[in-house]
Amino acid sequence: MFEKLTPRMDRIIRLSQEIAREYEQDYVGTEHLLLAILSDGTGVGSAILNNHGITMAKAKRVVDELIRSRMEDTWVFGRLPGTPHFRNVMASAIEEARQLESKVVCSEHLLIALSREKGSVAQVSLAELGISPGTIRAEITKRLESGDDLCGADADAESGG
Repeated sequence: MFEKLTPRMDRIIRLSQEIAREYEQDYVGTEHLLLAILSDGTGVGSAILNNHGITMAKAKRVVDELIRSRMEDTWVFGRLPGTPHFRNVMASAIEEARQLESKVVCSEHLLIALSREKGSVAQVSLAELGISPGTIRAEITKRLESGDDLCGADADAESGG
């Protein structure tokens, strides 16, 4: 789907599509990506959310409320498979990986991008759950400075090593 995504990221994108189907929605949005990171349960993105007390149940509760209120305000018709927010987030995640000098896009890059996509369900959900882009980036930077291999074995699988 996108260049330089790790197997974990491919799995997260597939999970986001499954979650969208569970919600009986005909598009994949940022809310589905956020829930997919938590559902996958692996990677730095999931660890950061868990470290801040954000569980699948909490995130789903916030997402459900936001979706319900947005559906009351708008009539959704003829959306593309990926919303504009979804496409923006994927492009931003790729850029975040470049800025952090990563050869692959991982869940932590996706999480930063989700938290920065103003007005998206994921961004509003993360804000309501008490986690900001600055907090996420600071935790990633701290892990990098301590020598953590952020993408870990997932990146090794991607590069064939």
